[in-house]
Amino acid sequence: MSESTASNPNPAATQDFAADLALALRLADEADKISLARFRALDLTVETKPDRSPVTDADRAVEQALKAILASERESDGIIGEEFGNSGSIDRKWIIDPIDGTANYMRGVPVWASLIALSVGQKPVLSVVSAPALGRRWWAAPGVGAFTRDIDGSVRELKVSGIAELENASLSYNNLQLWDSYGYLDQLMGLSREVWRTRAYGDFLSYMYLAEGSVDIVAEHDLKIYDIAALVPVVELAGGAFSAIDGDLTEATSSVLATNGKLQAATMTKLVK
Repeated sequence: MSESTASNPNPAATQDFAADLALALRLADEADKISLARFRALDLTVETKPDRSPVTDADRAVEQALKAILASERESDGIIGEEFGNSGSIDRKWIIDPIDGTANYMRGVPVWASLIALSVGQKPVLSVVSAPALGRRWWAAPGVGAFTRDIDGSVRELKVSGIAELENASLSYNNLQLWDSYGYLDQLMGLSREVWRTRAYGDFLSYMYLAEGSVDIVAEHDLKIYDIAALVPVVELAGGAFSAIDGDLTEATSSVLATNGKLQAATMTKLVK
């Protein structure tokens, strides 16, 4: 993410990312193959990381496989991964969350996905979000747009909703405890009284529903760059807006707000401390 998405030009505007998108889709195919094979496995290994988040052998296997492919095919690019750290270029880098929704994965809940993004000049420009247990995939790239493949195999272009008033908006807030621990619970409760509907779809799925036009506002806390990067191109190229909850999106942002664009300013006003 750039230091200021409002003032910095998009570094992807004049570049052709067709080959990178094709690679990202192949990476997603590989991730799906590995993660699905271990989903609901009786011998799945689960450990707790120092930050108290869970990690499975599938998380590690997916990230290792994708990093190996990237090392072979994009050796000059950097890589940021959730499980095995960072390497290579700072300006052009792949950002990987091997399994977003690990807690769901290890409990047998099919709401999880592999998140794959390419960032150029600190701005995520293309991505793939692949949720094989749901039979769904979303992707986006400059010059291509944002698309999804539905469970029946059909492909459609993504477009955010046209909802322009909070009273008609559907909000997904993801994790109530984190709103409390970050000191934003009062703001969330206030916003919930202004909107039509609240849900907590969770993890990547809230943002994909936003890009599809089914949800109008998504906000949450305690995120890292690998949680966020792949969501940004899908939302933005579907016509939405993505920021920190209180301003510009950067690589250090932990609390995020994404909307259909029409509701960004009004929602941020309600959430600011």
